[in-house]
Amino acid sequence: MERRTIGASALEVGAIGLGCMPMHWAYTASQRSGEGALRAVHAALDAGTTLLDTADMYGPFTNELLVGRALRGRRSEAFISTKCGLLVGEQHVVANGRPGYVKRACDASLRRLQTDVIDVYQLHRPDPEVPVEETWGAMAELVSAGKVRALGWCAMGVRTHRRSRAGLYDATLRQLERVQQVFPVSCVQAELSVWSREALDSLVPWCASRGVGVLAAMPLGNGFLSGTLTPGQGFEPEDVRARHPRFTAEMMASNQPVVAGLRRVAGRHGATAAQVALAWVLAQGRHVVPVPGTKKERWAVENAGASGVRLDAADLAEIGALPRAMGSWD
Repeated sequence: MERRTIGASALEVGAIGLGCMPMHWAYTASQRSGEGALRAVHAALDAGTTLLDTADMYGPFTNELLVGRALRGRRSEAFISTKCGLLVGEQHVVANGRPGYVKRACDASLRRLQTDVIDVYQLHRPDPEVPVEETWGAMAELVSAGKVRALGWCAMGVRTHRRSRAGLYDATLRQLERVQQVFPVSCVQAELSVWSREALDSLVPWCASRGVGVLAAMPLGNGFLSGTLTPGQGFEPEDVRARHPRFTAEMMASNQPVVAGLRRVAGRHGATAAQVALAWVLAQGRHVVPVPGTKKERWAVENAGASGVRLDAADLAEIGALPRAMGSWD
């Protein structure tokens, strides 16, 4: 698989990452299988994927435990990205950016992951009660202590009716400028896909100009761009798509032209719609690494294969002309 570098420290990863969240969080709980997830991780590693993206809140904690188990005897093949800063309560998720908590959370993640160093430690969400420089400073101390190699920022905050996605990214850039004065940001994780392109307006160029990598979250649009979902199929109550406006039967039907367009391009390359969607993300910059999430071996292998799909200018123009997705962002 092609390799890409992220951050000023030139951390090298496979061009396609593996998002481990669906193995324990957010999607189809009835289809989760510990052994199946282990096979998915191993298949991804075998296919050249190195970046494994997890977080302490996924489960909570069980996702890191699974990654640690999967990497027994294979740690040298993997690049671990995990996150801190969010606590899962009985009713909701809350931010905690207190320096003492961040350091304890790191130690706990290291134990669960069965490793002595985390390759990229991301701040999952800033704590509005703690100056972000204090949180980032505590994370920087973890680098000095040799527990973490580099720091990343997760720009996956929650939008409200008063805050557009553009507004969210504007606020993110202001915070990134502040923490850059404390310690370098190696990567920023943000949603980027054929049907969610807003990060291209400011966030992706900002990262490119500063040597910061972009970890493209949800590059398959929560699975929609794979073409494997059927309008009106329904989702389990715990599945985030059950409450997502883009996944109503009406909106899924309205957005089918996007999938049809990806399939047309895929037909010319002997690829799948999902692989073309990932190849489009790869084409947005050498500093961009898509991180599709899956819990199934089959999809992990297919996603990794997208690194071999080369879209030309005509392909990119055709995809760029596809209809914008209908339905609100969140």
